[in-house]
Amino acid sequence: MITRINGLLVGLNESCASIRIGGFEYEVLLPDVVRRQLQSRLNSEVSLRTIEYLDGNPQQGRLTPRMIGFMNEAELEFFEQICSVDGVGVKKALRAMVRPVREIAVSIEEQDVKNLSTLPGIGPAMAERIVAKLRRKMTKFALMIASRIPEAADLPSDLMSEAYEALLSVGHSPQDARERIETVMQPGKKFRTVEDVLTEIYQRQKK
Repeated sequence: MITRINGLLVGLNESCASIRIGGFEYEVLLPDVVRRQLQSRLNSEVSLRTIEYLDGNPQQGRLTPRMIGFMNEAELEFFEQICSVDGVGVKKALRAMVRPVREIAVSIEEQDVKNLSTLPGIGPAMAERIVAKLRRKMTKFALMIASRIPEAADLPSDLMSEAYEALLSVGHSPQDARERIETVMQPGKKFRTVEDVLTEIYQRQKK
C-alpha cells in the first residue's frame, strides 16, 4: 500500500491532483479542504499522506484502485473516522470534507446536527449517526492547533484529552474547556499529569 506520495503537482481540478514522479503521473483524489490548500502550490513539489481503496462493483468484477491524498496524518485519520460510520463510506466522506477538520470535529463534539447537515451529502439522519458514533472520539481533532497545517506532533496528547474530559466533568462547556486547554498548549511545554495541566489552567485564570 502506498502511504505517502512526493512529487511535482502538475494538475489540479475539483476532485483530484496530478502528481508527476519521474516518468509517471499519478491521479490522487482529494477532499475539497485539501484541494484548497494545494491551489497555490501548482508546479511545486508536494508531499501527501495517502490511502488506497478499490472503486467499483466487485460482483461485476470491475474494481479500479484509487488513491486519496491528505496534507497530514491528522486529516487522514479524521477521514478514516468519518468513513467508519455506517452508511458514509469513502465517496460520501470525500464529498463531506469541505471544511477544516477542527471545525467539523467541534460540530460533532458539540452534537451540532444542524451544522453537520449542511455538509455535502450529509443530511440530518446521517449527521445524527455521525454524532452518535464519533462525538467522544473528536477531542484531539477539536483541539488541533489551528494556526498552521497540523502534523502529528501538533495533535494534543492523551494527557490533554484527559484534562479536557476533566474540565467537562466539573461543568465547563466544550467550547470553554477547549479554550482553556489551548491557553496551555505551547510548543515545548510539557506536563506530567492531568493535575499539572489543570493547575496551569487555573493559575493562568487568576492572572
